[in-house]
Amino acid sequence: MKFMTFLSLFLLCAFTSNLPSASAVLVDTDGNPIENGAVYFITPIIITGNGGGVEFAATGNETCPLSVIQNPNPFSNGFPVHISSPLRIRFIGEGTILTLGFLFVPPCAPTPSLWTPVKGEEEELPVKLTGYDNTVKGWFKIQSVPVDIGGYNILFCPLDSTSCGYVGIQFDAARNRHLVITQKADAALWVRFQRLLSASSAISLHEPSLLLKSHA
Repeated sequence: MKFMTFLSLFLLCAFTSNLPSASAVLVDTDGNPIENGAVYFITPIIITGNGGGVEFAATGNETCPLSVIQNPNPFSNGFPVHISSPLRIRFIGEGTILTLGFLFVPPCAPTPSLWTPVKGEEEELPVKLTGYDNTVKGWFKIQSVPVDIGGYNILFCPLDSTSCGYVGIQFDAARNRHLVITQKADAALWVRFQRLLSASSAISLHEPSLLLKSHA
């Protein structure tokens, strides 16, 4: 009897030790937990001289605005982003597997359209909307930055690699602020999440054209 009790306790400990540890719940600018499937503006922690929120634009030879960029205006919230996890959870924690996509996309873009890193000649991977070849399969996740700074980093983890990269900013010849995946921690974008339709961003979901114009 004692042996069976010991065996049961041993198996229970072995099982629970392999469960993923609980991760800290992420919070938005109002201090509320970030909800799975909700929509947020993603803006930098420090606004002065560091651009504003994220949005899409046509860059290079694109005829359709498929590039994910940062608005150069530090007072722009950018376009709202849908943050979603396939896990059956209500709130998003650090390290949770995520997909990111704008709430509204240009008519020329495929739907559904998500943020997708694309392989190119450069070391950094540009972040695009769905529609490009040579996409890198994987998922995004969010982690907090040191307490004295506050806010979060967004990372991308390729399926074929154990190394995740940071979402950062890279300028092109036209001074567009491209979102890219980089291994350089000092180039990472420090962001916060402001929920759409909070007290400070009450915009009608039924008027996407007004939404895009107001944050251009």
